[in-house]
Amino acid sequence: MHRGKGMKFVTDSRVGISNRKQNIAKDFSEYPGRTEAFWPNFLLKEWMVGSVFLIGFIALTIVEAPPLQNIADPTNTSYIPLPDWYFLFLYQLLKYQFAAGDWILLGTVILPGVAFTALLIAPWLDQGLERRPAKRPVAISFMLLGILSIFYLTWESVQTTHWDQVHEQGILQVPGEGPEIDTAAPGYEIYAAQSCVNCHGQNLEGGAAAPGLVGTAYTAEEIADIAVNGIGTMPAGQWEGSDEDLQAMSEFIASYGEGGENNQ
Repeated sequence: MHRGKGMKFVTDSRVGISNRKQNIAKDFSEYPGRTEAFWPNFLLKEWMVGSVFLIGFIALTIVEAPPLQNIADPTNTSYIPLPDWYFLFLYQLLKYQFAAGDWILLGTVILPGVAFTALLIAPWLDQGLERRPAKRPVAISFMLLGILSIFYLTWESVQTTHWDQVHEQGILQVPGEGPEIDTAAPGYEIYAAQSCVNCHGQNLEGGAAAPGLVGTAYTAEEIADIAVNGIGTMPAGQWEGSDEDLQAMSEFIASYGEGGENNQ
């Protein structure tokens, strides 16, 4: 048949396709202004931003002293533990009657678990492509409810917390920064002879079993009464000395208390 009109060409399935080009992604250089090399361009920007935040964090730790306190004392029932600021909303939740006491499981596990689970599954409950808030009522409602709840509970916790007491309790006593204890005083000799140093420390700094006595708000009479009758976890009947020794020791400890002559 002559070439021309009516001629048909049929392909052969036995012909290999090794010369066909593979689906290779285009190089980033073919998209100027929209892409960049991961190394070193992108990583360099990330490193610079990270360095700024790191320097700022280090500067903050140098300028603001960390709120360190004494060793935890399980016998000190007057200590008020306070969580970090980002957990204050959960701390406030436990103050309500419906989430504390017999209902403590509701306030510590159930309610927080339901709230965080709702926020977690919100993207799966609303899978629409709309970005306008009015078109995404489910996801936006969960988000606003979560933000308003956390904001309100945090604000309420800040307003109802006695911050002066929180800052004063458990103040870290660094050796050498407190008042110098007169270990040659008769009151201190009685204090040591009665084994008070075993719980309250050689420098009245306190310990795991008893609070510190430096800066105490008790008067000499109140200290004498505590030594005889006990207080809190301190049992009664610990004093074994005379009334004169009790008075001397109480006046010695009171001199290092609030407004005491040795604590100025």
